[in-house]
Amino acid sequence: MENASKALIIAGAILLAILIISLGILIYNQASSVVNENTMDSVEVSQFNTQFTQYEGTKSGSTVRSLAQSVLSSNVAQDDDDRKVTLVVKESAAGGETTIVSTTTDQITNLNKISTGGTYDIQCSYSTTGANSGLVTKITATKQ
Repeated sequence: MENASKALIIAGAILLAILIISLGILIYNQASSVVNENTMDSVEVSQFNTQFTQYEGTKSGSTVRSLAQSVLSSNVAQDDDDRKVTLVVKESAAGGETTIVSTTTDQITNLNKISTGGTYDIQCSYSTTGANSGLVTKITATKQ
């Protein structure tokens, strides 16, 4: 009888050890998913980029002003600085290009310098490194 009770105690200890190990693995998996939450999957990247890539190509100045407002509202909504987009509007000149509009996280400077009657070539630049690889990070609009 004494051997049977010792066998039951050992079996209980083994089951308890398995339960503790399983609980540890469960907690580890939950913690690692929280750490990886900052990355975006391909669908999220596509949805984020679509709001800006629709403006690519040759567009009017009023479209560039609309793009600037879209960039500003997107930047205000983002908590992560790596997901904020920079808009640079350049004016072509014989001596090169001059930046006339740029965005920061919360404001647009010189928006009134965008000629609504002019045409602009809009191009998106994408991040190639980090957790946000593939996201639009910079949009350049060059007056033609």
